[in-house]
Amino acid sequence: MTLTSFGPANRIQRSAETHPLTWRLRDDGEAVWLDEYQAKNGYAAARKAFTQMAQDDIVQTVKDSGLKGRGGAGFPTGVKWGLMPKDESINIRYLLCNADEMEPNTWKDRMLMEQLPHLLIEGMLISARALKTYRGYIFLRGEYTTAAKHLNRAVEEAKAAGLLGKNILGSGFDFELFVHTGAGRYICGEETALINSLEGRRANPRSKPPFPAAVGVWGKPTCVNNVETLCNVPAIIADGVDWYKSLARDGSEDMGTKLMGFSGKVKNPGLWELPFGVTGRELFEDYAGGMRDGYKLKCWQPGGAGTGFLLPEHLDAQMYAGGIAKVGTRMGTGLAMAVDDSVNMVSLLRNMEQFFARESCGFCTPCRDGLPWSVKLLMAIENGEGQPGDIETLLGLVGFLGPGKTFCAHAPGAVEPLGSAIKYFRPEFEAGIAPTRAGDLNQVVSPTMVGA
Repeated sequence: MTLTSFGPANRIQRSAETHPLTWRLRDDGEAVWLDEYQAKNGYAAARKAFTQMAQDDIVQTVKDSGLKGRGGAGFPTGVKWGLMPKDESINIRYLLCNADEMEPNTWKDRMLMEQLPHLLIEGMLISARALKTYRGYIFLRGEYTTAAKHLNRAVEEAKAAGLLGKNILGSGFDFELFVHTGAGRYICGEETALINSLEGRRANPRSKPPFPAAVGVWGKPTCVNNVETLCNVPAIIADGVDWYKSLARDGSEDMGTKLMGFSGKVKNPGLWELPFGVTGRELFEDYAGGMRDGYKLKCWQPGGAGTGFLLPEHLDAQMYAGGIAKVGTRMGTGLAMAVDDSVNMVSLLRNMEQFFARESCGFCTPCRDGLPWSVKLLMAIENGEGQPGDIETLLGLVGFLGPGKTFCAHAPGAVEPLGSAIKYFRPEFEAGIAPTRAGDLNQVVSPTMVGA
């Protein structure tokens, strides 16, 4: 897998005007350290934010830019920032970077942290200034050992240069930044579970309200943003709202660019910075190069394991939240996966649901019991031992574990691919149902009985 923002045969010419996230990347894939980053206009946006802009103006600029969260939920960043308390007497606030990139088929944040660690630090520095937070944490997936090493080195470089610590850029503003590696739980991608884990507690989501902006880390106001989200901030501050909005394609309701990718048996699996609004077909054919010889595209997921499957005819959908919603699923992380025609969908879904069942925090009954139930049924169908009514039971679970039915969004994301797989490939599931034996009438479980 190539961690790159290049297109086929490296034809894409990156520039600061068109690729705000990736134009500083080195061709050899090595990390960009402080001297090189500053030579490429690094920390210029931070100096502008500290010397030329009021803190509230930074928040308003990010809000006006239309920047949305890049972790999968897509909540407007400026609106989220605006939820932080205005009361100046609250002098302890926290900024958390959600770098717990545990979504299967997603590796975009890893590339940014390994190759452009100072871009993330600059984004957090500007954000801390805007939010009046005096301490920040990068909550990093524990398996990202290279990213941890590079981020820690970059933090030390920034401290030595007076860009972190006390009286930053002579402004009187103090900001400390720490890299915290997690113990490896998918649920930590949920911001309140992340907060619990950072505090040393079990990684269970918290009840909301109160939201982290009011009661977060150690009971103090806290803002949690994704790596890619924070990495967009410097370019917005440096080059302005109108320029940032102009990057997206016509028809896109999301602004700026997005790290998008394709994995699976494609000719050129990789990662690219592209404008919101490109079509899935462009991403699949022009960048990923289509399927390898001897394979045919069966279906694809647009943005990680927690998004629904789409068919080849859906490739013409535009890659932005609303564009993907039009064909029945979510944009997610924007890193797509191609499923080839050799893959059995029952086996694929059994594998996925096993992952989601294992990663459930176990707090609420639908998720704790429903996901293992789906695995049990899928294993039976996979082995040709499914019973009449099993598919209906699975569909019932999809409904009972859907949005608004569980404590957090873990279960809804887990069952979305299951529901779409049955919708488009039901015959593959039906093939695993054992014939009913004479005199042994199997009970058909209805969706209403699932929730009994």
